[in-house]
Amino acid sequence: MQGFPRLNEYKTLAYRVFLVFVFYTAARFLFYFYNAQLIKVDSWTELVPLAYHGLAFDATAILYVNALFILLSVLPFTINTRKGYQLFLKTLYFVTNLFAFSFNFVDFIYYRYSFNRSTRASMDIVEHETNKGALLANFLVNYWHVFVLFLGMAILWIYLYEKQKVKHGRIAHNLKYFFSSTMMLLLIAFLCIGGIRGDFRKSTRPINMVDASRFVSDASQSDFVLNTPFAVIRTWNTNTFQKVQLVDKKVVDSLIIPIKHYKNFPKSKPNIVIFILESFAREYVGSFNPNTTIKNYRGYAPFVDSLAQHSLIFTNGYANGYKSIHGMSSVISGIPSFKDAFTSSPYPKQKIESLVSVLKNEGYDTSFFHGAPNGSMGFLGFSNILGYDHYYGKNEYNNDADFDGVWGIWDEPFFQYFNKTITAKKQPFMATLFSVSSHEPYIVPDQYKGKFPKGDNPMHQCVGYTDFALKQFFKVAQKQAWFQNTIFVLVSDHDNLIYYDAYGKDQLQHTVPILFYSPNGQFKGVNHDWAQQIDIYPTILDMMGYEKPFRSWGRSLLSEKKVPPFVMRYSSDHYQMMSGSYICTFDGTKAVGFYAKNDKDLKHNLIKNRNAEMNLLEQRCKAFLQDYMERIIDKKLTSKP
Repeated sequence: MQGFPRLNEYKTLAYRVFLVFVFYTAARFLFYFYNAQLIKVDSWTELVPLAYHGLAFDATAILYVNALFILLSVLPFTINTRKGYQLFLKTLYFVTNLFAFSFNFVDFIYYRYSFNRSTRASMDIVEHETNKGALLANFLVNYWHVFVLFLGMAILWIYLYEKQKVKHGRIAHNLKYFFSSTMMLLLIAFLCIGGIRGDFRKSTRPINMVDASRFVSDASQSDFVLNTPFAVIRTWNTNTFQKVQLVDKKVVDSLIIPIKHYKNFPKSKPNIVIFILESFAREYVGSFNPNTTIKNYRGYAPFVDSLAQHSLIFTNGYANGYKSIHGMSSVISGIPSFKDAFTSSPYPKQKIESLVSVLKNEGYDTSFFHGAPNGSMGFLGFSNILGYDHYYGKNEYNNDADFDGVWGIWDEPFFQYFNKTITAKKQPFMATLFSVSSHEPYIVPDQYKGKFPKGDNPMHQCVGYTDFALKQFFKVAQKQAWFQNTIFVLVSDHDNLIYYDAYGKDQLQHTVPILFYSPNGQFKGVNHDWAQQIDIYPTILDMMGYEKPFRSWGRSLLSEKKVPPFVMRYSSDHYQMMSGSYICTFDGTKAVGFYAKNDKDLKHNLIKNRNAEMNLLEQRCKAFLQDYMERIIDKKLTSKP
């Protein structure tokens, strides 16, 4: 070979890596096509510079995935140009790249539920599913177009790969060959390290998820800049649970009051029945959208609307996470999830004071119901940690005739099973039901096809079906002896498909209905203050006149005076605390933005005009996060020292 040794090999390698960038860029624009309503851009031309910035994140993912392929392509072997070796490299290239590339396609659909690129935490949820094959088959059937796109791009990729080949021929394996190969190996290694880090400056840390926000004018655009393989890789071994020292302990005790103690109601022992309704967003329920300015607004839960007329409802309620398991930990144990789920962190296996533990100590029988295969969503594992006496899932239901074919038992029959099971229990009891049917694949039982309004997106008829299932439950339950001495709670785990543009705004995402119903009429009214899932636990204990101190980051929604109404959550790669007149965005150590309560898009940052209320809100945010991290990491999730 004349000239520079292995020049053809290096050109071919560059071409093959370039192809990966091309297909990642194509996937980025397809991601936008599928989720355009959730990513705020003024025009298509605005996407071009965002896509350019995305190349840095692509480089990190591509170089991680192709590290072995690149290494084996440039090592100074004596067989590099042989057909057998090149076939091996081709196989390695496509097995690794197509596997990683497919993650982008999953997010074409999944993003509309999570509003974030999928991470390692997303994979942890799938790990608990026992019916992975059925779920995959359902995905391929319902979103066949995504599969066809992936298959088509894979075929095109293979075709283009063959356009540039390593030429087979005799190579003089002399000193020049090995010296130049070694120098090129070192140069390529240097370039790869820089590409993985995001730049070559020693003073900067490797780029991470949050760095995508540096290039955007709206928080949602950061997900266009990112790619899913990058998000999974960067969160693979990360632990966002880190202790911080931001304020004095006295500030925590005065502003957060993590140990609550109420004396507002006489002691009683009502039964507690909690419905955590899958994806039952606030958007779908008319009674939680009073005086709405949304044009032609329609709700799809007539029974919940009728129940709300006799209940205490909170119309400004928020989820403290964005996945189902987040909802369970927030509602039952008062533990919110921020960037990562508490339940998939290294710390959930500890003694946790919760509704379960408190009520068990008061002599309650405690049960958790979920119609999916046992272990789904991680509920069985976490219910065991919390100490539920009983778990009732698809196994215990034991009748696959009522299986929806994908997730679990249809809501209507499972709700009746729920009623029958708790009716047989000795009072007082505490029972939690996590529903199944108001969820993708957006179907209802055959006998109810056409019964519920299909509305404007596939979720609407599913909401109608779950609402009907609730109606049938209450129709039978109200005849039972335990009914009158019961406090019912209805709340959603998180939101789902958005139809109205207003609910696509940052401050209306992950909003949920919160409802308390007591048949004796003790708790009634409409409240528009800030409310959140972690407030349900202390509110129930306040309602029943629980006399002892208990750990809670939430507040009683009935009578708390020392802690004003607030919401603490994680959104758009920042912590957010909402309280009073303002919304504070927080990077983990300090406030980076203050916005007026009605600035739902978070467009007007008021941080340059700080006032006393903003300063106090930042202190509360610091105190909350500090106590949250300390208690979780140091295993202090009880009221006892």
